[in-house]
Amino acid sequence: MKISKFTTSIVALAVTSVFSAQAADDRYILKVDNNNKGVVKALAKKLGAQLNVDGNGFIAASFSGKNLEQVKGLMNNPHIQAIEEDQRRMPLSVYNDDAGDTSKVQVTPYAVYQSQADQVTFNANAGMKVCVIDSGLDRSNSDFIWNNITGDNDSGTGNWDENGGPHGTHVAGTIAAADNNVGVVGMAPGVDLHIIKVFNADGWGYSSDLAHAADKCSTAGANIISMSLGGGGANSTEENAFKAFTEDGGLVLAAAGNDGNSVRSYPAGYPSVMMIGANDANNDIADFSQFPSCEITTGRGKNATTVTDETVCVEVTAGGVDTLSTYPADMATSAAMTADGAFFASSAMENSGSASGNTFYMGTAEATDGGANGNICVIDRGNISFHDKVQNCENSGGVGAIIINNEAGMLYGTLGETNATSIPAVGAAFEDRAALVAASSADISIGTSDYGFMSGTSMATPAVSGIAALVWSNHNGCTGTDIREALKATAEDGGAAGNDVYFGAGIVKAKAASDYLTANGCGPVEPPVGDISLSTNGYRSKGKNKVDLSWSGASTSSVDIYKNGSLMATTSNDGAYTDSFRTYGTYTYSVCDQGTSNCSADSTVSF
Repeated sequence: MKISKFTTSIVALAVTSVFSAQAADDRYILKVDNNNKGVVKALAKKLGAQLNVDGNGFIAASFSGKNLEQVKGLMNNPHIQAIEEDQRRMPLSVYNDDAGDTSKVQVTPYAVYQSQADQVTFNANAGMKVCVIDSGLDRSNSDFIWNNITGDNDSGTGNWDENGGPHGTHVAGTIAAADNNVGVVGMAPGVDLHIIKVFNADGWGYSSDLAHAADKCSTAGANIISMSLGGGGANSTEENAFKAFTEDGGLVLAAAGNDGNSVRSYPAGYPSVMMIGANDANNDIADFSQFPSCEITTGRGKNATTVTDETVCVEVTAGGVDTLSTYPADMATSAAMTADGAFFASSAMENSGSASGNTFYMGTAEATDGGANGNICVIDRGNISFHDKVQNCENSGGVGAIIINNEAGMLYGTLGETNATSIPAVGAAFEDRAALVAASSADISIGTSDYGFMSGTSMATPAVSGIAALVWSNHNGCTGTDIREALKATAEDGGAAGNDVYFGAGIVKAKAASDYLTANGCGPVEPPVGDISLSTNGYRSKGKNKVDLSWSGASTSSVDIYKNGSLMATTSNDGAYTDSFRTYGTYTYSVCDQGTSNCSADSTVSF
C-alpha cells in the first residue's frame, strides 16, 4: 500500500471527525409518531426542556443537567418509541491555504481532470439537484448560476445564503461552480443546488439536524445529498432518514473523516451512505483520510459472526488535497506570481502587498547578501526557517521573496507567529525551480480573493457528489444506487490490488462510469455463471431466518458471496457459510471466486 505523507509547515485547522455528544450539550432525540407529538412536546416543556428540532417522526430537545438515563426516566411515556443522544456533527477539512489568480481566467481544479469530469458534458435538462448540507453558500460569490439555487435555514443558524464560515461555499463550488471563463469550474457546472445550513456559530450541528435536513432535501426534489461532515457515534434516527432517501431512489454521500485512522465516522458509516476518501494529485491516498474496516462483527463469543460489508467503509476516493474552489467574497488570501512574464502557481505565505523587480538567487538565504538590494529574492527551502530566509532577504534590501520547495509539489507555509518581516513572501513548486532560478525578473502579489484552497475528505466528497450528478444527468433513468455501483465498478484501482480500506474501489472516473452505464444500462449487473456449484437451505432458528450455503468448485482461497445481486461477504473457501437475518421475502445467492466473474448459478430461498 503506497501512502503519500502529505506534509506542510502551515499551521493546520484540524477538525476532529470523532466527536461524541458531550454531556454539556444535554441534547437528546425522542422518536415519536407524528400524531402524538403534541403530547410529548408538552411533557418535555413541562419538565423544562428546550425544543431544538421538530422533525418527521422525532423531536430533539435539551434537558439541562440531565444524562440519558435521567431523561429516559423523566420521559417515560407510551407515545415515545425511543430516546437517544443527539450526536454532534462537525465540518471536515484539515487545513486551508490560499493561492492562484482566478480574477482573470477560469482555473480548472486538478480533480476535474483526474476524475475525467472534463470528458463528460453535463446535461442541464436532466433535472439533477444536489442538496448540500453544510455551513451555507454565500451569495457574495458570483461564480454560481444563482437562479438554479434554493435553500433552507435550520434553527439558529441564520440565512442559508450567508456563510457560516467558508466551508460550505467551498464545497458548493466544487460541485456546481459555473463554466463562465472566470474563477473555477465545478464537476457538474451549474447543476441545481438546494442548500441547507446546519452549522451554528460554534461550528457544529447535530444528528437530529441532519435527519431533519434529509427530509428537507426530499421535499426540495433533490436526487443527491452531499455532506462534508461527520462525528462519532451512530444514531438510528439519522440512519433511518438517509436510508429512506436512498430507498426512494436517491444517493447520499458523506466524508470518511480526517483523523488518518481506522475509526468509522457517521453518517458516512451507515450502509445507505456512500463513504468518500481523499487522494492527492499524484493518485496517492491523503494521509489524513480515515480508513475504517469493511468487516462487521455481530453476536458474541461462539455466536459471533464477521462479514465483509463494503458499504460501511471507504467506497471510492477523489481529489481532496489542495482543492481550489469558491470562497465568500474576499475571505480567501491569494498569491499571484509571474517570472519573465509567464504565470506560475504560487501560495501565499505572509505579508499582503505586491513587489516587482529583477530577481536575485540567494540559495538557501542563510545570510544577508547585498546583491538582493532592490530585487525579488529567489530562495531554496532548507536549513533555516522560512521566517529567517525572508528576514535575510529584507535585511539585504530585497523587496519580495519566492521560496521554492525542495520536494515535489507546492510549498505551503507561514512565517510563524512572531513574524517580523514586511515584504510579500510566496511559496513555489519544486517543479518550477529551474525556470524561476533562470528568470531575470518577477512580479509577486498577495491579497484577498473569492477563491482559495482547502484539503480534507470534505473536499473529496463534493467532488464525487458533482461527478455523480454529471454521470446521472446523462443516464437519468437510473437510481442513485445504480450510479453508486457504476462509480465503484469503474474506479481506477489505487494502492493494493483490488478493493482496500484506503481507496475502496479506487479513484472515481466519470467518463468510465458513464460508458459503463451506456453499455450495461441501469439496474444490478448479475455475476456471470461459472463452474462453481451452490446449494442453499433456508430455515428458522431461535426467532431468526437462516440460510446455509454449501458450494464446491471455487479455486481461490476466499470467495465472494452475493445476496440479491450485491456483495454480502468475502469469506474463506471452506465450502460453507450461514446467513442470518430477521426480515422476510425472497433472497437470491451466488458464490464467486474472490475478485473474479467465475460464479455459481443463482440459488433462491423464500421466507
